Amino acid sequence: MTSPTDAAPSRPEPRGDLSTLKTLAPYLWPKGETEMRVRVVVALVFLALAKVATVYVPVLYKQAVDLVSSGPGFAATALISLVISYGLVRVAQQAFAELREFFFARVAQRAIRKVALRTFRHLHALSLRFHLDRQTGGLSRAIERGTKGIDFLLNFMLFNILPTMLEIVLVCGILWYLFDVWYAVVTFVTIAGYIAFTMAVTEWRLKYRRRMNEQDQQANTRAIDSLLNYETVKYFGNEDHEARRYDASLERYEEAAVSSRTSLSLLNIGQGAIIAVGLTGIMTMAGLGVRSGAMTTGDFVLVNTYLIQLYLPLNFLGFVYREIKQSLADMEAMFRLLRETREIADSETAPPLPAGAGRVEFDDVRFGYRPDREILKGVSFTVEPGRTVAIVGPSGAGKSTISRLLFRFYDATGGAVRIDGADIRAVSQSSLRAALGIVPQDTVLFNDTIYYNIAYGRTGATPAEIEDAARMARIHDFVMGLPDGYQTMVGERGLKLSGGEKQRVAIARTILKSPRIFLFDEATSALDSHTEKAIQGSLREVSRDRTTLIIAHRLSTVVDADQILVLEAGEVVERGSHADLLARDGVYAGMWRRQQESDAPDERGPTAEALALSAP
Repeated sequence: MTSPTDAAPSRPEPRGDLSTLKTLAPYLWPKGETEMRVRVVVALVFLALAKVATVYVPVLYKQAVDLVSSGPGFAATALISLVISYGLVRVAQQAFAELREFFFARVAQRAIRKVALRTFRHLHALSLRFHLDRQTGGLSRAIERGTKGIDFLLNFMLFNILPTMLEIVLVCGILWYLFDVWYAVVTFVTIAGYIAFTMAVTEWRLKYRRRMNEQDQQANTRAIDSLLNYETVKYFGNEDHEARRYDASLERYEEAAVSSRTSLSLLNIGQGAIIAVGLTGIMTMAGLGVRSGAMTTGDFVLVNTYLIQLYLPLNFLGFVYREIKQSLADMEAMFRLLRETREIADSETAPPLPAGAGRVEFDDVRFGYRPDREILKGVSFTVEPGRTVAIVGPSGAGKSTISRLLFRFYDATGGAVRIDGADIRAVSQSSLRAALGIVPQDTVLFNDTIYYNIAYGRTGATPAEIEDAARMARIHDFVMGLPDGYQTMVGERGLKLSGGEKQRVAIARTILKSPRIFLFDEATSALDSHTEKAIQGSLREVSRDRTTLIIAHRLSTVVDADQILVLEAGEVVERGSHADLLARDGVYAGMWRRQQESDAPDERGPTAEALALSAP
């Protein structure tokens, strides 16, 4: 088992462009999917046919020019035949290109879908440590950029770069065959120089693009983080502070963007100069050929047409190459997420959690989030089926860590956690979590309806079952009083609901799940005393004959527990029933007295100061 106290797994190193393309290749040639493979082959055939048609169009144009320039006695039927052929080949050129897109579109979109889904699943499979270390805004932007990068790469590399390279080879071959090797040499040298210059300068410029991306991601992350914490920003009046932090990232982005744009101008000037030199040279050669009688006017037009035909995609090549490099970088960032090691992973033969009554056992459990700071120091306890055990103690004692270990967000570094006799590290995580139901202290809801958030506990539940769970959580009447009822949107993270309303939705969700083991982590901390008592009764009812583990700060909520564990500095210092622990007059009794004293003014009634303020 992986030790959570080991240093956090190192981030995967970036790979080269070739490795990134190799990672993408299996998605384009999917194993066992004959239809997709056939589509790839057919698309490549149409790609080749489109380019053959493209290079044949100038040949027909040359023949027409030679015919027209031969004198007024040329045959009209021959001209009509050439013009019709010219038109048909141009139509075929466009048709082949569209058929190529027609057959390849599903391959490309299927690849994008599979990569995005695999990344999404992998992110959910990574440990809690990874998600605590990373920022959600940055992750979402990495996936968004990665999928867009794949789309761009496929569209432009397969349907722009590859066809252009094929066209260059065909044009050089035709020029060599029809005229002279030097026409092919000048064309090839011009294009090779253009490509080499473009690649060299683009590589130099990439540092500015990377800096732009980094600052864009940082600005996006800060904006999302600030908006998610809208209320906190308002509480402390820090709108200007947040704006300054956001503007600082935007300013750094601005500087990187200016550097990128000015360097682009230098690239464009160089590209234009190289093309101009090549055009001048080859047109001079063609003009002298016509003057000497070795070439016809149609040949001059043919050379000119080929160069213009090549110049247009080459002029576009600079942009495409830059964007492909950026797409490769974005894809690598997404694929790097896929290479993140799963800290908590099932073995290939992990069986499901065996059926049982829900016996929970912590056997000498040790754990620390860091190697130099142990949180749990040999914690042992057992919750028998159908019984209720409460864990109390000061903040930082390790109470919430116990719930994280039970759900296997982390693995214990020592000892074992068992459910119905099975070490939870040896069973599948899905079956383990299916057996557990939690009502957390910090309830976070999806930005969807109340119905959806309750139904999340068991997605196949019927509306009647969802309403029954809401009634037990004492929230049904509140929901029915809303204009949209169960279809009311709760807002980002549930911000449209109060803390108590969110907690009751969370309780209803867990009631609907109906697990064999309940875990209540300060489940009623956000409720008023009247609602708390009503829901405590509901929780006792729903958890009757179920194993229940309660993590509590308010001791008044656990007085009925079968056993109370007092956790202090990662160790169980006392255990027993409420009455036993009070009689022992130890740590628990001291905590009880302090809480009773702090609650005493409310229990005795209004203070003298309050009565004086309310007097007429």
